[in-house]
Amino acid sequence: MAVLEKRVGLQLQNYDSYVNVVGGIKLNEPSSDLGIIAAIASSYRDKEIDGGTVIIGEVGLAGEVRAVNFIEKRINEAAKLGFTKCVIPYNNYKNLKDDPKIKVYGVKSVEEALNIII
Repeated sequence: MAVLEKRVGLQLQNYDSYVNVVGGIKLNEPSSDLGIIAAIASSYRDKEIDGGTVIIGEVGLAGEVRAVNFIEKRINEAAKLGFTKCVIPYNNYKNLKDDPKIKVYGVKSVEEALNIII
Protein backbone atom coordinates (compact mmCIF):
# COMPACT_ATOMS: atom_id res chain seq x y z
CA MET A 1 0.00 0.00 0.00
CA ALA A 2 2.96 2.28 0.65
CA VAL A 3 4.14 1.74 -2.93
CA LEU A 4 0.68 2.65 -4.25
CA GLU A 5 0.69 5.83 -2.20
CA LYS A 6 4.22 6.98 -3.00
CA ARG A 7 4.58 5.79 -6.62
CA VAL A 8 1.02 5.91 -7.97
CA GLY A 9 -0.51 8.63 -5.81
CA LEU A 10 -3.41 6.68 -4.31
CA GLN A 11 -4.44 8.09 -0.93
CA LEU A 12 -4.71 4.88 1.09
CA GLN A 13 -3.53 6.04 4.53
CA ASN A 14 -7.07 5.94 5.96
CA TYR A 15 -7.83 2.44 4.68
CA ASP A 16 -7.13 -1.07 5.92
CA SER A 17 -6.54 -3.94 3.56
CA TYR A 18 -6.87 -7.67 4.13
CA VAL A 19 -5.60 -10.25 1.64
CA ASN A 20 -7.34 -13.60 1.43
CA VAL A 21 -6.24 -16.38 -0.90
CA VAL A 22 -8.84 -18.92 -2.00
CA GLY A 23 -8.52 -22.57 -1.18
CA GLY A 24 -6.05 -22.12 1.66
CA ILE A 25 -3.11 -21.71 -0.71
CA LYS A 26 -0.05 -20.30 1.03
CA LEU A 27 1.83 -17.49 -0.67
CA ASN A 28 5.50 -18.00 0.02
CA GLU A 29 7.08 -16.21 -2.92
CA PRO A 30 7.04 -12.60 -4.06
CA SER A 31 5.60 -13.26 -7.56
CA SER A 32 2.13 -12.47 -6.21
CA ASP A 33 3.10 -8.89 -5.18
CA LEU A 34 1.88 -7.26 -8.39
CA GLY A 35 -1.44 -9.13 -8.32
CA ILE A 36 -2.11 -8.02 -4.75
CA ILE A 37 -1.22 -4.42 -5.58
CA ALA A 38 -3.53 -4.55 -8.61
CA ALA A 39 -6.38 -5.90 -6.45
CA ILE A 40 -5.97 -3.08 -3.92
CA ALA A 41 -5.82 -0.41 -6.65
CA SER A 42 -8.83 -1.96 -8.39
CA SER A 43 -10.85 -1.80 -5.19
CA TYR A 44 -9.77 1.77 -4.43
CA ARG A 45 -10.59 2.99 -7.95
CA ASP A 46 -13.80 0.89 -8.03
CA LYS A 47 -12.79 -0.63 -11.38
CA GLU A 48 -12.85 -4.33 -12.15
CA ILE A 49 -9.87 -6.31 -13.36
CA ASP A 50 -10.80 -8.40 -16.39
CA GLY A 51 -11.35 -11.99 -15.26
CA GLY A 52 -9.22 -13.27 -18.13
CA THR A 53 -6.11 -11.53 -16.82
CA VAL A 54 -3.31 -13.14 -14.83
CA ILE A 55 -0.80 -10.86 -13.08
CA ILE A 56 2.70 -12.01 -12.13
CA GLY A 57 5.57 -10.02 -10.63
CA GLU A 58 7.58 -9.04 -7.60
CA VAL A 59 7.35 -5.37 -6.63
CA GLY A 60 10.18 -3.34 -5.10
CA LEU A 61 9.78 -0.35 -2.79
CA ALA A 62 10.60 2.03 -5.64
CA GLY A 63 7.59 0.68 -7.56
CA GLU A 64 9.66 -1.36 -10.00
CA VAL A 65 8.39 -4.75 -11.16
CA ARG A 66 11.09 -7.39 -10.76
CA ALA A 67 11.58 -10.59 -12.74
CA VAL A 68 10.40 -13.93 -11.39
CA ASN A 69 11.45 -17.54 -11.96
CA PHE A 70 9.77 -20.04 -14.29
CA ILE A 71 7.83 -17.39 -16.24
CA GLU A 72 7.30 -19.56 -19.34
CA LYS A 73 5.77 -22.36 -17.25
CA ARG A 74 3.50 -19.86 -15.49
CA ILE A 75 2.32 -18.34 -18.77
CA ASN A 76 1.72 -21.78 -20.32
CA GLU A 77 -0.36 -22.85 -17.31
CA ALA A 78 -2.34 -19.60 -17.42
CA ALA A 79 -3.10 -20.19 -21.12
CA LYS A 80 -4.19 -23.78 -20.38
CA LEU A 81 -6.55 -22.45 -17.70
CA GLY A 82 -8.17 -20.10 -20.21
CA PHE A 83 -6.57 -16.77 -19.34
CA THR A 84 -6.27 -14.47 -22.35
CA LYS A 85 -4.04 -11.70 -20.99
CA CYS A 86 -0.92 -11.88 -18.85
CA VAL A 87 0.99 -9.00 -17.23
CA ILE A 88 4.57 -9.87 -16.31
CA PRO A 89 7.86 -8.13 -15.50
CA TYR A 90 9.57 -6.55 -18.52
CA ASN A 91 12.83 -8.35 -17.75
CA ASN A 92 11.01 -11.66 -18.20
CA TYR A 93 9.07 -10.43 -21.24
CA LYS A 94 12.00 -9.30 -23.37
CA ASN A 95 13.20 -12.91 -23.90
CA LEU A 96 9.80 -14.51 -24.60
CA LYS A 97 8.42 -15.74 -27.89
CA ASP A 98 4.86 -14.75 -28.83
CA ASP A 99 2.12 -17.18 -27.84
CA PRO A 100 -1.05 -17.04 -29.95
CA LYS A 101 -3.18 -18.32 -27.04
CA ILE A 102 -2.40 -15.49 -24.59
CA LYS A 103 -1.47 -11.82 -24.98
CA VAL A 104 1.53 -11.01 -22.79
CA TYR A 105 2.46 -7.51 -21.60
CA GLY A 106 5.84 -6.70 -20.07
CA VAL A 107 5.90 -3.87 -17.51
CA LYS A 108 8.69 -2.06 -15.70
CA SER A 109 6.67 -0.32 -12.99
CA VAL A 110 3.51 -0.64 -10.92
CA GLU A 111 2.08 2.45 -12.58
CA GLU A 112 2.63 0.99 -16.05
CA ALA A 113 1.03 -2.28 -14.96
CA LEU A 114 -2.04 -0.53 -13.56
CA ASN A 115 -2.50 1.39 -16.81
CA ILE A 116 -2.82 -1.96 -18.59
CA ILE A 117 -4.79 -3.82 -15.94
CA ILE A 118 -7.42 -1.25 -14.84
